[in-house]
Amino acid sequence: MKETTPIPIEMFYTLTCPNCRIMKKILQEVLPSYGKKFTFETTLANMPAGMIRTMRLGIYSVPTLLINHEIAFREVPSKQALIDKLNSY
Repeated sequence: MKETTPIPIEMFYTLTCPNCRIMKKILQEVLPSYGKKFTFETTLANMPAGMIRTMRLGIYSVPTLLINHEIAFREVPSKQALIDKLNSY
């Protein structure tokens, strides 16, 4: 059986962003059903390392979600929109 590399999902957020909490909750509900197909990490956008990454990637608002190193959402998607996007990988 062939092992596949998990697809990275990265969420850029800030601590005071209410929409970031909503997106993180949706991801925590949806991602377990995909097993090890995806890896999930968060990046604090207003810390030095996060600020550098956001500038390089052209991210100017949070929450922003990258899937497989590409910007997938710049706002909180509906749960179904997120599922549809994840199913396309």
